[in-house]
Parts: sequence; C-alpha cells; structure tokens
Amino acid sequence: QVQLVESGGGLVQTGGSLRLSCAASGRTFSSFAMGWFRQAPGEEREFVATINRISGRTYYGDSVKGRFTISRDSAKNTVYLQMNSLKPEDTAVYYCASTEQVVLATTPSLYNYWGQGTQVTVSS
Repeated sequence: QVQLVESGGGLVQTGGSLRLSCAASGRTFSSFAMGWFRQAPGEEREFVATINRISGRTYYGDSVKGRFTISRDSAKNTVYLQMNSLKPEDTAVYYCASTEQVVLATTPSLYNYWGQGTQVTVSS
C-alpha cells in the first residue's frame, strides 16, 4: 500500500501561482511514477503531469505545458506541482496518484493509488 497526501491548494487570482505537494508513505519503492490529475465539477478526470520516480523524466498534458512544472524530492518522498500563470479554467480538485506501471501513464485507470485531493480555485 502507498498512502498519498496532497496539500497546497487554495484560492488565487488569474495569473497567480500555487505549489501543490504530495507526500507519499508506505511501499513507495514499488512506484514507477507519480502523477497529477484534476477534476472539475461535471467533468472527467484530466491528466496534468507525471514524473518517473527514479529518472525524473516528465510528461505534461497539453493544457498545462509551459505553465506547470512537476518535480520530486526523493529524500522526502514528495512530489510537487508548481503552477504558474493560472487561469480560471485551471479550477478543479487536484489529485496525486502513484503507478506501478512501467510507463509515464496519462490514463487514470493505470494508477494504483490516489490521494484525497486538494481544491484549487482561480478567480477571474
């Protein structure tokens, strides 16, 4: 089992920045990659970014490329999502997830463990 706890969400104005954190505990060595997803009311869960836990290789969703940066601190078993130039359409609950699949997965069903989510609201 892997436990994931997100933090750092909140209310920010358009153009502002937030940094989300995801602290992992438990069988973290079994995870190949960590990812961030988001879900707005009435919408499907959307892929945001993923990072290879060992190599640091990253992959981003088209809607956040150039604005968001995913990173990890292996010593702390923590993954971060730096979000800059935020837009109202970035408003959603953001979820951290862990996968044992040996790919940089963009599909929610390929992730084994999920956090409880943290709300990000961008006001116009």
